[in-house]
Amino acid sequence: MNRAVAEFAPPRALRNPHLQSILASTGPRRWLARRGGALERGANEHLLDCGGGVRLQGFHTAQTVSTQARGLVVLLHGWEGSARSTYMLRTGERLLAEGFDVFRLNFRDHGDTHHLNRELFHSCRIEEVVGAVGEVSRRFRPRQLAIAGYSLGGNFALRVALRAPAAGITLGHAVAVCPVVSPRAGLYAIEGGPRFYERYFLRKWRESLRRKQRLFPDTALFTPGELGGNLRELTRAMVLRHTGFGSLENYLDGYSIAGNALAAMQVPTGILTAADDPVIPVADFRALQLSPQVELDIAPHGGHCGFLADFALRSFAEDYIAQRLLARIG
Repeated sequence: MNRAVAEFAPPRALRNPHLQSILASTGPRRWLARRGGALERGANEHLLDCGGGVRLQGFHTAQTVSTQARGLVVLLHGWEGSARSTYMLRTGERLLAEGFDVFRLNFRDHGDTHHLNRELFHSCRIEEVVGAVGEVSRRFRPRQLAIAGYSLGGNFALRVALRAPAAGITLGHAVAVCPVVSPRAGLYAIEGGPRFYERYFLRKWRESLRRKQRLFPDTALFTPGELGGNLRELTRAMVLRHTGFGSLENYLDGYSIAGNALAAMQVPTGILTAADDPVIPVADFRALQLSPQVELDIAPHGGHCGFLADFALRSFAEDYIAQRLLARIG
């Protein structure tokens, strides 16, 4: 295990995994992240041609601490997050300060991008994200290219890294924080956990779907009954109405990285998770069959994408990403 991970020990009052998970994106951390900083002040919007007529939006910020950037890091947010999520802003600011350029990508239908593509986002749309990373590489021609993501963004980052060699993308490193491993197990964990997790995700997803419906009113995306269903029911309706997977189970398996899926990884990779993550079961990580290129670090505490180290709400996850990239591509 990475020595810093082994030594990560938040104060006892911050060790509750639900508190870690909630505070990571809310309250003081959100306020501090959104006060404004070099990341947002220096950001330039880019619309990327991702192939097949798909367009995705992202924000590029060039570092200013050195005459030459160490490299460029593509950051990927979690489900129903965005390029302006708290953890994206905090991580981006940290990487800028270390001399990396940063590109924060919005997935389809995240942030203010619902109008860019008619079809709905779903988690198996990996090819367009690979296309986006390839376009970022061609557009900016960085000295070194890396990718990092949180939660579902961590899952996408790992799948991009798996596909990068075949896509002609030279990727120096990948980092995933609490990535979704088995979507089936993750769905069960949300359903079996405290109700506020399912309510949180459902509220944000329904708002997103209603926004999409207003932008494309010519076809009913969902019935009122479907929109009122629980997370499993609404996901099943989305799969049957808007994908070709034929069943919820086929769809969930479509973006799974469980078992031996990462055994063929050629890109040096770091994965950070917490043993007490209430959303992604740690058993999923312990069952992985990993390539020698992949290092898995399991901290005893941290919740889901929290890893808050002290009462200033500094996140060890940001340190982990920065330290790995400095050591391997910086």
